Amino acid sequence: MPLDPDFIYDPPQSALETLYEDIDLIAINKPAGLLSVMGRLPEHQDSAYWRILQKFPQAKVLHRLDMATSGILIFAKHRESEVAMSRQFQQRTIEKTYIALVQGKLDGMGMIDVPLIADWENRPRQKIDYKIGKSAQTQYQAMQYRAEYDCTEVLLHPITGRSHQLRVHMMHLGHPIVGDKIYNPQAKNAHTAQMALHASQLKFTHPLQNHEILINSQANF
Repeated sequence: MPLDPDFIYDPPQSALETLYEDIDLIAINKPAGLLSVMGRLPEHQDSAYWRILQKFPQAKVLHRLDMATSGILIFAKHRESEVAMSRQFQQRTIEKTYIALVQGKLDGMGMIDVPLIADWENRPRQKIDYKIGKSAQTQYQAMQYRAEYDCTEVLLHPITGRSHQLRVHMMHLGHPIVGDKIYNPQAKNAHTAQMALHASQLKFTHPLQNHEILINSQANF
């Protein structure tokens, strides 16, 4: 949950948009501001997973997005698909693409390879630690500079899946994500109300039906 002690959870109440569905899986477009899974407190129960359970009581969580991140979130409808898909996530055979707006002008492409670990005294913040941090890699490709807002549209491909990985890696590069209230000191001055990080594409082989699946979602920032 956010560091702000005055934070009040007020998730968007619009119906979840279904991006893909079959007998084994369902992928939705999670809006920014909605938790991926239920929190510990009663007032934090509303989440993408809680809403999915109302329709599919046997559904299982496969991965998560930060509350402030929008985009593709996929669930298994039953245990067999959960096991099969979880294996793909663990083996990193699922291709994940995010689109982000980052502060300043960024050019080119590259790989960020710096280890991450939880900053326990400032949770949920993560930090870089070259001694005991866990390996974390992110590929990035700068796409378009938006001069009017002094920000760059970037494609991000996480190789690993550490907590806050994309957010910390872009901060490390000197180009924090626009609107990121944890890692961007200029977040309050952002031109967009939400953090500009969106899970825009998921590509994988269906674990039970053995055909290629490509799911896309358009960012709204």
